[in-house]
Amino acid sequence: MAKGGGGSGSGSEGWGEYLKYSFGSDYVIHNAAIGGRSARSFTREGRFTEVANVVKAGDWVVIEFGHNDGGSLSTDNGRTDCPGDGAQTCQTTYNGVQETVLTYPAYYKNAAKLFLDKGAKVILNSPTPNNICETGTCVNDVARFDYYAWHAAAELNNPNVYHVPHKQYAVQAMQKLGASTVNANYPKDHTHTGPYMANVMAGSFVLGLKCGTTALGQAVKNTTESLTTSFYGPCIAQNGSIPI
Repeated sequence: MAKGGGGSGSGSEGWGEYLKYSFGSDYVIHNAAIGGRSARSFTREGRFTEVANVVKAGDWVVIEFGHNDGGSLSTDNGRTDCPGDGAQTCQTTYNGVQETVLTYPAYYKNAAKLFLDKGAKVILNSPTPNNICETGTCVNDVARFDYYAWHAAAELNNPNVYHVPHKQYAVQAMQKLGASTVNANYPKDHTHTGPYMANVMAGSFVLGLKCGTTALGQAVKNTTESLTTSFYGPCIAQNGSIPI
């Protein structure tokens, strides 16, 4: 999602840089993502607060984390979240500072509340997958963060909070593109996309919007038909029962 993807000179790019092409000039896209962050480290560094300080009523805020939220607190890298889907907490010392670590859904919900208080609408995404085709076969990819993102949105139970199953849409597109195309567009590793796959990830999110009920989805320039008849594939059934 972050500009520059995996770093300068890596040949990678984040999908947030391509979102602007699906909206008209009346929408200004600000990509505040920072590479290498988790929901926890983005919180600790005050970056959610920085975004909230410039958000205005009526704005849309898209939150997506997961690539850096796993791991073990026994060898704390400053990014790992506390295991669990609720109010569980863990104690750790990072960089010599005692820290109470929250769960992934808790960080999502706390961030969403910051933006809701400013009158914004919030979309809580599941994270895009790593390269699911690197073995030569494009497999499915399911992780706990997919559920956690939906769970956070459901628990907030707010008409201005939505969920997009971004990973499911991305996996669907990658499987239809095939291993040769996908593998050729991961230039650094199995995590960071090249420009082409970054654009695919942006398009998969846009399809998730178009298949849902948000006003933001209605503002997308791409037609639903142009997306669903391409390699992006059809709308996902989950969108029929979960607000997005």
